Amino acid sequence: MKGIFGGFKEFVMRGNAIDLAVGVVIGAAFGAVITAIVDYLINPLIAAIFGVPDLTRLWDISLRNDAVISVGGILNALLTFLLIAFAVYFVIVLPMNRLAERRARGAEPEPEEALPDDVVLLREIRDLLARKDV
Repeated sequence: MKGIFGGFKEFVMRGNAIDLAVGVVIGAAFGAVITAIVDYLINPLIAAIFGVPDLTRLWDISLRNDAVISVGGILNALLTFLLIAFAVYFVIVLPMNRLAERRARGAEPEPEEALPDDVVLLREIRDLLARKDV
């Protein structure tokens, strides 16, 4: 039983799982920011222009048997996608590209690679043995 929990602990503490967890949390927070921008900036602008707070019911085409084609719903989804793509590009992609360019020119140092504890320990042992002249 101890082997199962030890394996689980190793899996959770592995860098990939932690990076994934951080990415999910940041993604959720970023989604909240985009939702706030749409709800409190874009929708009021749409309401000022078209008279409705979003485009979902703006151009509905009624068909037989209560079927409705929602052109406004499609436009609303497209607008949301474009806003998210815009925010991702200007908040994440563009700054990361500029940082990569600065690193390529040598203006910004590369971050130090985080090594696992066992590798650091083995390197320290190696260095001690090399100084001891065994």
